[in-house]
Amino acid sequence: MDLITLQNFLDNSSFLLLFLTMLIYWAGAAFPSLTWLPTLGTTGVAIANLCMATLLGARWLEAGYFPLSNLYESLFFLAWGVTAMHLVAEQMSRSALVGVVTTPVAMGITAFAALSLPPEMQTSAPLVPALKSNWLMMHVSVMMLSYATLMVGSVLAIAFLVVTRNQDIELKGSSVGTGSYRDKLGRTLLNNNHQQPSVNLAQSNGNGGTAVLESVSTQRETVTLSPQRLNLADTLDNISYRIIGLGFPLLTIGIIAGAVWANEAWGSYWSWDPKETWALITWLVFAAYLHARITKGWQGRKPALLAASGFVVVWVCYLGVNLLGKGLHSYGWFF
Repeated sequence: MDLITLQNFLDNSSFLLLFLTMLIYWAGAAFPSLTWLPTLGTTGVAIANLCMATLLGARWLEAGYFPLSNLYESLFFLAWGVTAMHLVAEQMSRSALVGVVTTPVAMGITAFAALSLPPEMQTSAPLVPALKSNWLMMHVSVMMLSYATLMVGSVLAIAFLVVTRNQDIELKGSSVGTGSYRDKLGRTLLNNNHQQPSVNLAQSNGNGGTAVLESVSTQRETVTLSPQRLNLADTLDNISYRIIGLGFPLLTIGIIAGAVWANEAWGSYWSWDPKETWALITWLVFAAYLHARITKGWQGRKPALLAASGFVVVWVCYLGVNLLGKGLHSYGWFF
């Protein structure tokens, strides 16, 4: 089997594996008594991740350069990153719900790359002069990993909104940031103890800690979610925060590396190219998310909405601006 045939086999296999794995995770969510389904789902994602890594390695051997020069290659690199971060998030959370929301994203990416792109866009081609640089691996790979990580963190925040039915629920776990929030919470509880009763529900967060699920003051709407759902919400909030906290430094490093490469290739660190502009917007969105959580003590619904908007912004930055076919980053994509 030659390398091209191997690549065609692996891209279709990756799509099929992720499609079946998505159905397995959904079945596991619908029938919790089937405890073996999540394990099978994890195995499927791991095999799909290995298939995509092998595909990218075969493309690297065939073309002679790191496989991130066109849309087909970058889509599979992105899907590989999403599945890798899925495995990390699932290990951190010990929750099968991670697969329920991340496998559709990875499956959709591989379906677009393997089934929608025309054959001429799936084949390797000689690099254009601007891409013949060692910065191709450094800048683009880090940016793609940051996109994948931020997508996983954002989709977990969307899952949090679904689980909590978009209610404004305050959680006190390990993901609420610095002591500023805890100090504020303590003052609020102290004031309410002198004014009117408050209700606190303590639940294990599944990671050895304790999450205090709070319904402060009789003037606020009573939380009607079950303890299990509240505990799951705390886990999703925590893992989403940690994953985004990993993706943001990667995005920062990728942007800095891109600026250095731009100065080497075009004589300017920053040209307000559409891709550069949207990369900055993406950075600002997630910087605002982390700032709100770490210094302002935001948790629960408000930062989840901000992270959910970041999911859209990442896709616009990665794919949307290339639909315009304009700017210094337009080569090797759609036009």
